[in-house]
Amino acid sequence: MSEAVLVAALRTPIGTAFKGSLRETTAYALADCVVAAVADGLDPELVDDVILAESHYGGGVIARHAALTAGLPRVPGLALNRHCAAGLAAVQTAAGSVRAGMDRLVLAGGVNSASTAPKLSFLDSERWVPPSHPDRPDAPNLDMSITVGWNTAVQEGLTRAEMDAWALRSHRNAVRALDEGRFKDETVPVDTPDGPFEADEHPRRDTSAEKLAALKPLHPEIEGFSITAGNACGANDAAAVVAVAEERLARERLGLSVLARVRSWASVALNPAETGLTPVQAIPKALQRAGMTVSDVDLFEINEAFASVPLAAIRRLGLDRDTVNVNGSGCSLGHPVAATGARMVVTLVHELRRRGGGVGVASMCAGGGMGSALVLEVPAP
Repeated sequence: MSEAVLVAALRTPIGTAFKGSLRETTAYALADCVVAAVADGLDPELVDDVILAESHYGGGVIARHAALTAGLPRVPGLALNRHCAAGLAAVQTAAGSVRAGMDRLVLAGGVNSASTAPKLSFLDSERWVPPSHPDRPDAPNLDMSITVGWNTAVQEGLTRAEMDAWALRSHRNAVRALDEGRFKDETVPVDTPDGPFEADEHPRRDTSAEKLAALKPLHPEIEGFSITAGNACGANDAAAVVAVAEERLARERLGLSVLARVRSWASVALNPAETGLTPVQAIPKALQRAGMTVSDVDLFEINEAFASVPLAAIRRLGLDRDTVNVNGSGCSLGHPVAATGARMVVTLVHELRRRGGGVGVASMCAGGGMGSALVLEVPAP
């Protein structure tokens, strides 16, 4: 079986949806930008496919659009959707094809423009309704603050103070990463009507424990409800892509350095009301497939769809908090849904390289009770 390795890993900066720097930038433009950057220097004749997640779009294949724009006219495209875990699924799909010997070089990731996507509306004659599961009282299909955030907090016994503290940590980690230039090697600027957009804009430098504590719960009518805009993810725009190659091709024909090896992955499902607990199932399953345990992992990226999600995983899996989301996550950087999984892989690869190599796990929950995890290993430079 061929080894699947990452030879490039880039993303756009993350914009705040509707009012941020990417508010007028379409998903197509975001995908075009980062696919072209990843494809730069690669032989177009050797690229077999482009796989992009696109959670909020109907019809069309953004990956094919990006392939053509990047000068890859003979490369097809695949649109892929596993809701929040779609970008991670794209990387897994590419790695699986390479390991099976069906493809040798695939560009994979995700793109999300909440700002320009069709909007959810019950007033129009034609409405855009993207539920992830059939509606049910314990798991509303269009309100993840209850289905994921609140249910997970209740199931794990998490307090408002614990979740707010984690959100504050997320912002501080993200701001520190920005100030120290940790994201410099992984981001490519996006041209916008206001000029080049070069750095993540969602982290809040001025947030504090007091400000987070002052925010009103999203559902004050529910007794004890502890989910707020502060301990939940943002709505965001971004794209992220990696180049997945067969290792021998990468080394011998392309002369490229191996950034990381994809060791294993796994996806799981639980009752929709337990969506936030799926990383607890997906992480051990993926690690077992790699012959590893949590003690072998140097860094974890567990998406902060809500602060309750990584906190539940830390408790149930016995993780070292200092190894989780060291550069921030959904509460601070934001959650550009279809791009987030690939964004986590990109950030994980670059952070492990900065630390001299190691094993990393990216994991996240996804609407409808789904969850996924990917294990990668970054060799010492």
